[in-house]
Amino acid sequence: MAMQDLLARADRIFMKNVGRLDLVFVKGKGARLWDADGKEYIDFLTGVSVTSLGHTHPAVTRVLQEQAEKIVHVSNYFYLEEQIAAAERLADLVGLDRVFWSNSGAEANEAAIKLARKYGAAKGKYGFVSALKSFHGRTLGALSLTGQPKYQDSFRPLPEGFTYAPLNDLAAWERAIGPETCALVVEPVQGEGGVYPATTEFLAGLRELCDRHGLLLIFDEVQTGFGRTGKFFAWQHTGIKPDILTTAKTLGAGIPIGAMLAKEDVAAAFTPGDHSTTIGGGGMAYAAALAVMDVLERENLPQRAWELGEKILATFREWGRNMPVIKEARGLGLMLALDLTVPAKPVMLECLRRGLIVNAVTETALRLLPPLNIAEEDLAAGLAILKDVLSTAGQAG
Repeated sequence: MAMQDLLARADRIFMKNVGRLDLVFVKGKGARLWDADGKEYIDFLTGVSVTSLGHTHPAVTRVLQEQAEKIVHVSNYFYLEEQIAAAERLADLVGLDRVFWSNSGAEANEAAIKLARKYGAAKGKYGFVSALKSFHGRTLGALSLTGQPKYQDSFRPLPEGFTYAPLNDLAAWERAIGPETCALVVEPVQGEGGVYPATTEFLAGLRELCDRHGLLLIFDEVQTGFGRTGKFFAWQHTGIKPDILTTAKTLGAGIPIGAMLAKEDVAAAFTPGDHSTTIGGGGMAYAAALAVMDVLERENLPQRAWELGEKILATFREWGRNMPVIKEARGLGLMLALDLTVPAKPVMLECLRRGLIVNAVTETALRLLPPLNIAEEDLAAGLAILKDVLSTAGQAG
């Protein structure tokens, strides 16, 4: 069916809660996507760090087919073999002891909020400090952690007990801690906030504050997990381990799944009936997660992400010497941003028109999240489009 016919149907049926672009995709392979009219695109966004192995990776496709023929779901009163195997593998990679499966990153963060509050309840602790410009999801609890009023204002009053401080400002976080605080929550690299990495000194300071005040340190690695930053998990760049970690996105390669992990003594705060989910990923998701972890390890993709990210940042900084439109290039691994001196959205739309998918993550910043295994020729072709568009944007400015 033609694109315009599909868009007309979508306009008639969907709620207007997502600012979608007028595109319907019908096929994906590797770093490439095709729309309903047959136009081809290079994907430098990967569904916001979801299809980090590229589209329709053969290893993931194969296990999904096999799992669909084996078993998809049982009640959460029971276990699935794949559920146990994936949890063991994930706990080993993260370096924490216990796993709770969810269906998304927001649900994983909701679970973390509940676990931290249950853990702190005996001492009357229930509050959280998180970062300004952070993003933790759109459910009410996760939204309350999100330090961006533009996402919160329409849904007040929000649950109480949430305070915010600027990323990398340790003194402000110390001032924000009150007698009711139970946990400090941070993204090791802010995603929706514009791709801002937390410094090692800042994260070490948060760990010390938590240890001194008897608080939990929670890392939201929903976007940074599974090789995106050049390590399996971003905390591994610094060696500063959290007490609770949440993750999702890449883990399922597009199949909905999330996870919340915790240290043994923290996890023990949960007892039967405290928290649950009917599906929590399900058989297809656990099988996909096992395949994703296999591919990441077998192909050493976190290391490749690091090496490619360093090359791309060097390229961006070289461009910046001759393109005043580029204000700053930053990121970690293949989680990258370009800050511009012109509005980012027209640049994003022009890239899209020319067949490159990037994201205007803030008013003046582009976010780039290419596949960790992107072919060199696809990377070069995408960068060529981006460079040409930025050159034109600079002339227009």
